[in-house]
Amino acid sequence: MKTEVEKKKESPSVGVSGRKIIYDKDGKPCRTCNTLQDFQFATQGGSVAPTFNVKKPLKKNHPDTTSTDTVAGGYTKDQPPDVEQLGKSSWTLLHSVAATYPETPTSKQQADMKQFILLFGNFYPCWFCGKDFQEYIEANEVQTATQDDLGKWLCIAHNAVNKKIGKAEFDCNLWKQRWKDGWEK
Repeated sequence: MKTEVEKKKESPSVGVSGRKIIYDKDGKPCRTCNTLQDFQFATQGGSVAPTFNVKKPLKKNHPDTTSTDTVAGGYTKDQPPDVEQLGKSSWTLLHSVAATYPETPTSKQQADMKQFILLFGNFYPCWFCGKDFQEYIEANEVQTATQDDLGKWLCIAHNAVNKKIGKAEFDCNLWKQRWKDGWEK
């Protein structure tokens, strides 16, 4: 029988996507902190052949769908979201909240928004990402005095994450065009 140290040595540290594999406190790969491919790679001991640019299956009733991959009730067999789906959806929510935040919020609205952002980090499904966000908040106080302050703070926080995962940074002076007003034609 292998010890936890031996198992850890055999566990891959980098997934097929090139990202670091995130493990739970119990040493198992975290389902929500890794891409689906990386999670499968790690749970199968690194034996899954790397595949890149995998086309996601189309949803039921999509014109190009020919599969009947459904369960009772006609629901598609969607998988739990992975770190990429969670990240994109979460940032969309946060930026959209900032875009509808009052231009001149009351002190209660400011306090509520700070609390919301703190709680968001505390309950984020990927514990690794949530901890990272909490550490960011501790080092960079949430700015809620105006809508523009909140929007730019979130953009800067998002850019900090983008930098860590090798994505391009966004010009935070353009946050309102991207998330509130839309681009000029």
